[in-house]
Amino acid sequence: MSKPPRLSLPAGARATRLHTTRGDFAVHEAGEPAHGTALLVPGFTGSKEDFIGLLEPLAEAGYRVVAVDGRGQYESPGPRDEAAYTLDELARDLLAQAAALGGPVHLVGHSLGGLISRAAVIRDPAPFRSLTLMSSGPAAISEEQQARTKLLVAALEAMREDMPGVWAAMRAADPEDAVPDAPELAAFLRERWLATVPEQLIGTGRVLISEPDRVEELAAVALPKLVLSGAVDYAWPVPWMDAMARRLGAARLVVPGTEHSPNAEDPPATAAALAGFWSSVPANI
Repeated sequence: MSKPPRLSLPAGARATRLHTTRGDFAVHEAGEPAHGTALLVPGFTGSKEDFIGLLEPLAEAGYRVVAVDGRGQYESPGPRDEAAYTLDELARDLLAQAAALGGPVHLVGHSLGGLISRAAVIRDPAPFRSLTLMSSGPAAISEEQQARTKLLVAALEAMREDMPGVWAAMRAADPEDAVPDAPELAAFLRERWLATVPEQLIGTGRVLISEPDRVEELAAVALPKLVLSGAVDYAWPVPWMDAMARRLGAARLVVPGTEHSPNAEDPPATAAALAGFWSSVPANI
């Protein structure tokens, strides 16, 4: 899971709610749209806090930046109904969020958020100026990660009314040599888990283990695209993302020294990569 580099918002950023035709969503927002607006979509078990390190540098670069909790994810409400968390439903939410932000936005999807973003762009590219797939691949996650996710989904299906118990089991499975999280971060990660709707985790976990290859569909969408990742990735191997970028005709950037969450592991370098890509997008898109 992504671990935010900090939990306090930078000066000038605010926690608020985005009102859309499909409901209200918790967001972190910073900056003014001198050069445009960006919508940041988190991944599986994640939240808007995963982008907290990007808010200040992207705002300073002249962008309005909005990081969102999807439906049923941490501080955004969601129903206790698995049917509400299909990829199509989540993509429709994203389209409503983009519309509520008032015009074409730069869309960034991290991990699962990349699959949701891809589905939204394929459905309707009009609300978007560009698409960045961050640490997100062409189809389902790797076989090893599929096996881990299947176990988690099965545990959630059996213990959805005991989210603290599932969390404790997950933590017990951490490697013995894992570096302990700072107490404040550990408390936040547990709080985020407990606040997320279990059906959201079940539905999105199923997406990760079953998503088909839709690269050709996305390649047919005339929108500037960037594939951004760390130098190592456990969910989608880096060579998979290299090949996907070639198939998409997309720009390709690697943030050195990072793994699955460059947004959290090296926010300054990730922000610079995003701002550089966005500055190359023609103003009329």
